[in-house]
Amino acid sequence: MQILVLNSGSSSLKFQLFSMPEETILCSGLIERIGFDDAKFKFKTDKNTIEVVESIPNHKVGLELLSKQLLDKEKGIIKSADAIDIVGHRVVHGGKHFSNTTEITEAVKEKIKALSSLAPLHNPANLEGIEVAEAIFPNAKQVAVFDTAFHQSIPEHAYKYAIPNEFLEKHHIRLYGFHGTSHKFVSEKAIEFLGKEHSKIITIHLGNGCSMTAIKDGKSIDHTLGFSPVNGLIMGTRSGDIDQSIIFHLAEKFNYSFKEINNILQKKSGMLGLTGFSDLRDIQAEAEKGNKDCQLALQMNAYRIKKYIGSYAAVLNGLDAIVFTAGIGENSPEMRRRVCEDLDYLGITLDSEKNQVRPDKLTVISTEDSKVKVLVIPTNEELEIAKQAMSLVLPKTIG
Repeated sequence: MQILVLNSGSSSLKFQLFSMPEETILCSGLIERIGFDDAKFKFKTDKNTIEVVESIPNHKVGLELLSKQLLDKEKGIIKSADAIDIVGHRVVHGGKHFSNTTEITEAVKEKIKALSSLAPLHNPANLEGIEVAEAIFPNAKQVAVFDTAFHQSIPEHAYKYAIPNEFLEKHHIRLYGFHGTSHKFVSEKAIEFLGKEHSKIITIHLGNGCSMTAIKDGKSIDHTLGFSPVNGLIMGTRSGDIDQSIIFHLAEKFNYSFKEINNILQKKSGMLGLTGFSDLRDIQAEAEKGNKDCQLALQMNAYRIKKYIGSYAAVLNGLDAIVFTAGIGENSPEMRRRVCEDLDYLGITLDSEKNQVRPDKLTVISTEDSKVKVLVIPTNEELEIAKQAMSLVLPKTIG
């Protein structure tokens, strides 16, 4: 069985083609900086690595570029679209409708579309990926794996907001949580590594979107993102936590519409609003040149993460490990250093030499005597999606 997995982020598209159940990767790659003139397309197989820099204005163009490469007669990996049995899609917001992996129908697409207002940077891109994949691979099963599913274990006292009860009971306004596929994947790896029957872990997913999860005995019990993926940590273009009265102040004092305010908080804030850059690599480079805005933004970013480490350590009543993952978490020794500084009261001590790695497997970057293990675990949301999609479709195929 061949499963193509599409993982659409707000400004990126990761993909892998698996032969399952062997979990063999037939090809993999990444399209990043979508929306920019210097977007990067990388396509890798056992025999070839192709890298292209060109304008990729949106996810649709990126997906068309991917399909063209998959079917290329010389350097492609499949001879026809019918070679793909399943296309697994990461979908960010499932709302109250989806708590499990789901085969995609027209009704499912309508619900994903209706939830776009809650995840405007993601659900539209996810839906676009589904519709393009349906056109390119018409005979494949299309399956959605929702970011919100892993966080269904968060207890009511943690997911409920202190607003009138009717908003939860009638309108389902609550904390949903996101990046669940990533948090699930790396937490399972960490638990296996720790070898403990009971475990207390904080997973830190740092990319263009960022989130943290408190995980007790393998279950999510709290999470930084909430009703939509805009609060919590400072992100590439999203604000993270702010005083909600600012929204009304902007509307009443400066006559911004709520649509304009939403656009500001989702697409013009975070590191972009602080520095003019959304890519952490650009911000770190500018900070090294003496750019004070970039230096302050890095300090603010790490400070917010540290605050949540402290609060989640309290919620968990202890801590066995913290896990860094995703693009920034795996590849930025500087951010890991900034986050772990002055956390010795929690038993967290970073090994500065080990921290310089950009690992391709689980790596310990804490000192030998650190009471809390500091781990870098490359996430593989695509493999997790492939496994869940196969588990959904295979029993039906056999039946």
